[in-house]
Amino acid sequence: MGNLFGHARLAAFAAAFALGAVVFADQQTGQQAPPTPPAAGQATPQGQDPQQRPPVFRAGVNAVRVDVIVTDKSGAPVNDLTAADFEVQEDGKPQAIDLFKLVNSDGNVAPGAEPARPIRSNSDLELEAARDDVRLFVIFLDDYHVRRINAMRIREVLSQFIKTQLGPLDMVAVMSPLMSVQQVTFTRDLDAAAASVRAFEGRKYDYRPRNSFEEQYANYPAQVVETVRNEVVMTALRGLSVKLGSLREGRKAIIFVSEGFSSLLPPQMRDPNAQFPGMANPAANNPNAGSSIAEDRARFRSDAELMSDLRMVFDTANRHNTAIYPIDPRGLATGEFDMSENVGGKLDQDLLRATQDTLQVLAINTDGRAIVNRNDLDKGLKQVVRDASAYYLLGYNSSAPADGKFHEIKIRLKRPGVQVRSRRGYTAPTAAEAAKASAPPKPVPPPAVEKALSNVETRQRDAYISTWLGTGRGTDTTTRVTFVWEPIPPIPGEKRQDAARVQVLATGRSGQEYYRGFVPAEGAAPAPDAAAAAAAAPAQPALRSGSKVSFDAPPGRMQVRIIVLNDKGQVLDTFQQDVPLPDFAGTDVRLSTPAVLRARTPREFQAITRDPDPVPTALREFRRTDRLLIRFFANVPGGASSAEVATSLLNRVGQKMVDLTAAAPAEPSQPYQIDLPLAGLSPGEYVIEIRAKGVAGESTELVAIKVIS
Repeated sequence: MGNLFGHARLAAFAAAFALGAVVFADQQTGQQAPPTPPAAGQATPQGQDPQQRPPVFRAGVNAVRVDVIVTDKSGAPVNDLTAADFEVQEDGKPQAIDLFKLVNSDGNVAPGAEPARPIRSNSDLELEAARDDVRLFVIFLDDYHVRRINAMRIREVLSQFIKTQLGPLDMVAVMSPLMSVQQVTFTRDLDAAAASVRAFEGRKYDYRPRNSFEEQYANYPAQVVETVRNEVVMTALRGLSVKLGSLREGRKAIIFVSEGFSSLLPPQMRDPNAQFPGMANPAANNPNAGSSIAEDRARFRSDAELMSDLRMVFDTANRHNTAIYPIDPRGLATGEFDMSENVGGKLDQDLLRATQDTLQVLAINTDGRAIVNRNDLDKGLKQVVRDASAYYLLGYNSSAPADGKFHEIKIRLKRPGVQVRSRRGYTAPTAAEAAKASAPPKPVPPPAVEKALSNVETRQRDAYISTWLGTGRGTDTTTRVTFVWEPIPPIPGEKRQDAARVQVLATGRSGQEYYRGFVPAEGAAPAPDAAAAAAAAPAQPALRSGSKVSFDAPPGRMQVRIIVLNDKGQVLDTFQQDVPLPDFAGTDVRLSTPAVLRARTPREFQAITRDPDPVPTALREFRRTDRLLIRFFANVPGGASSAEVATSLLNRVGQKMVDLTAAAPAEPSQPYQIDLPLAGLSPGEYVIEIRAKGVAGESTELVAIKVIS
C-alpha cells in the first residue's frame, strides 16, 4: 500500500508541475517560483505569459495581517468598533495593532466613488482588486470530486447566486482543477460568469481521459488515479491562494464546489485498471469487503497522508488571507456510493462522513464556512457574501522567529455580546525564506514607465481586437484623433469567430457626437495597400484607410464606445474608453501620440516610407527581425524648429540604455521619425522615451514594446 501511494504521489506532483498548474510563493518572502516551462513539443498553457511578473506581496517578514468578522447575536455585522476594542494575541502573547481598517462594501458603487472599470489587463485587475469597495470571489468547480447528477443540481444555484448576490463592483472568476493560475480570469460580466458555471459537468469516479494529461495515467489502478486527482485539486487550491494573496491584503473568498476528498477507495472500486470497472477485481461484487483489521490500518495511513496534504492547503490559504467556503452539492446526503457499486452500508456511511470532514477541515482552518449536509445552499452562499461585505483588517508585527512553525492567533473583543471570527493562526517563514525577504529589493520602474508597460501585457484571452488611439494637432483649435484596430488571432486550437469590422462612437462629456461610423467603412473592405486607400479616400472630415479612421474633436474628455462585429454584422464584443484630448493649439509644449509602424521585410519598409498616410500598428509585441519606425509631431509655440527633441531607449525599470536618433522633419507638416531595427535587442520589454523641450516647458511620451525571439 505504501508503494502504491508513493507512486500516486509522484505521478500527481509530476502532472501538476507539467501543467504549470501552480505558482508557489510565500507572502512573507515576497518571492515567486517561476512556472515550470512546458516539455519539448508541449504547448504553453492558454493565457500564460512566459514573462509574467511575480505577484507583489505587501507584507514584510514579520508583518501579520488577519481579517476579523464581528457580528451581533442576530448575525448582523458590527461596524462601530475601534482598534482599542480589540486584543490580539499570538501564542498567548499580546501584540500591538499597527494596522486597523474597517472594510465595508455591498458590491455597489458609492455616491461620488470611482465607477467600476472593465478588467481587460493585469494592470486593470491589480488596480481594481486593491480597492476596499471591491470584493473578490473565485468559484472553484471541482469536477473530479462531484458526480454528474449533483453538478447538474448545483449549476443553477451558482448561476442565480452570481446574478442576484454579486454587484457591479464585485470581481469573480471561475476555475477548474486543470486550469493554471495564469488562466484564471476575473470579470465583472456576471452573465458570462453564470454561463461558465452552467457548463459545469461532474466526473467523480468517471476515469475516462479527456485530455493528453489524463491519458498519461488513464490505465493506472483506480486508486492511483483517484490520488492523482486529489493532488491536482489541492495543488490548484494552493496556487490559487497564492494568486489571490498577490492581489490584496484583505479578505478573499474561494467557493469550493466539491463532495470532498477520499483517501482510500473501498475495495469494491479499487480496480486494477481504471478504464475497466469491476474487471479483475475480486471484491467488486462483495458488499462486505473492506471490513478487516488490515483494511482499517491501510485507511488510517491513507487518512494521515490526506490530512497532511490538506494542511498544506489551509496553511497556504492562511498565509495569503484567503477563506475557503466548501459547498457540497449533494445537499442532505444519505450515502456516498450508488447501489450498483456494492459498498456495504456501514462503510458507505463512514466514507460519506470522511469526505464531509475534509470539507469541514478546509473551512474551519481558513475562517470559511462549510455549506455541507444541507439542502438550503442559497442561505450558505449568502453568508459568503456577508462575510466579504463587512470585516476588520488588523495587522501587527510579530516577534516570532523565522522557524517555519505554526503560530496561534487569538482575537478578543472588549465589548460583550458580540461574536468574533478570524483565522486560527499562520505558519511563519523559514530562516531561508526570511533571508530572501531581507535581501535588497529589485529596482522597480517609475509609475510612468509602469503605466506604459501595462500596454504590452498579455490581454484577456477572450479579446478579439487590439486598439490604438492617438492624438495630435488638428485644424484650428481642434485635436486630431486617430483610431486604429487590429484583430487578435485566436489561441491555437481554439475555435471562435473573427472580428471583421468595428463600429466607433465618439462623444463628448455633454453627449455631443464627434464621430460615428464603421472601420472599415460600411460596404468597404480593408485595403492591402494603405497608400492606394488613402489616395482613393473622399475629401471629408473622416479619412479612412483600412482599419484606421481619423476625425477632429475639441480638447477635453471624450468617451469612445467600440463595438466589435463579425463578417455577418453580429456583435462579438463591446467596450468603452475614456480619452483625454490635449489642447495642441495652446501655449504648452505638446507631443502627439507616437505612431509605431512595423516593417517585417525590406519591401514593407520601402512601402511605409513611400506611403503618405500609413496605418500604425496597434500591437506592441514584435520579433527581433522587425524594424520599427516611430513617428511623432512636436507642437512647440514659436515653431518646431525651436524645439529640443531627445529620444532614448530605456529598460523595463526605466534605466536609460542608449540615446536614439530622431530625424528632424524637413518642414512642419512632416513628423519626427525614429528608425529602430530590433535585431540588436535581446528578448524582453523596453520603453522608448521621447522628450520635447521649449521656452514654454517640456513634454514627454513613452512607448513600451515587447521583443520576442
